[in-house]
Amino acid sequence: MVAVERSNCFHRHGHHVKCSISNYPYMIIFAVIQIILSQIPNFHELSWLSIVAAVMSFAYSSIGLGLSIAKVAGGGHARTSLTGVTVGVDVSGTEKVWRSFQAIGDIAFAYAYSTVLIEIQDTLKSPPPENKVMKRASLIGVSTTTIFYVLCGCIGYAAFGNKAPGNFLTGFGFYEPFWLIDFANVCIAIHLIGAYQVFAQPIFSYVEKRCNKKWPENKFISTEHAINIPVCGTWYINLFRLVWRTTYVVVTAVMAMIFPFFNDFLGLIGAASFYPLTVYFPIEMHIAQAKIAKYSFTWIWLKILSWACLIVSLVAAAGSIQGLAQDVKTYKPFKTQ
Repeated sequence: MVAVERSNCFHRHGHHVKCSISNYPYMIIFAVIQIILSQIPNFHELSWLSIVAAVMSFAYSSIGLGLSIAKVAGGGHARTSLTGVTVGVDVSGTEKVWRSFQAIGDIAFAYAYSTVLIEIQDTLKSPPPENKVMKRASLIGVSTTTIFYVLCGCIGYAAFGNKAPGNFLTGFGFYEPFWLIDFANVCIAIHLIGAYQVFAQPIFSYVEKRCNKKWPENKFISTEHAINIPVCGTWYINLFRLVWRTTYVVVTAVMAMIFPFFNDFLGLIGAASFYPLTVYFPIEMHIAQAKIAKYSFTWIWLKILSWACLIVSLVAAAGSIQGLAQDVKTYKPFKTQ
């Protein structure tokens, strides 16, 4: 949202102008939107929001890809190499290692969708069998996102080389056409509004189910209050849901305002969630379900895969923590971004 305002500022005053704009008002706006959307009772009613978020994702990825292709086709020279940024020129050797580790964390986050996988499967109806539908959906989903990621990574690097920004669009790799950059950044904002809910709803559901189970007689937790809303019809409000979900959104918003370091936090979350949820549990469940014999060829290779991914996650976590420490050290909290 800040990038849209900065884009218009650059268009009006020129690319050399600083165009400093505070992030905080927009973080508050984002939090207010999330407080409202968080009152959607459960994951089953999120399909429309998920579809909108997916369309937005395709839109801004395609725009970023198209602008990168146009930049390469335009003949702009970017310094590139097989091993990326040059040690001693762009960065020190230590910085390059840490940045590589952080990047692994970002990649891990991009594929750590298993937190919502079971919730999605739970919304399906048979026939056809849920496991077959999910297997096909996962294959199509992972293949499509991988194609986009690889294209954006490769063509983006061809366009910007070693000067590539952390984000094509919000990082102002492009300035013109400004209206298209604005549209792409609006798509990013809408996508992240939807993505927040897709990831948060399973957490909401887990806490609420546990509390209902532990205190079934508590009226504050269990009572649903019907409210008639013109046009929308009857809406059911639960006071515990209202207080708990609002508190969750406020806490995450405050944390984001204190530590506004998107890429490093993304890497840390990816490193923390990737191994246990995307690798360890699925592999262990498959071994148990398929009754794979201990020390058999398949068992050994699955264990090697599991341990290799654990090392990747630890390395990514270390890189992200180092990045966060560096950000905190250099960050000036009252300076506008």
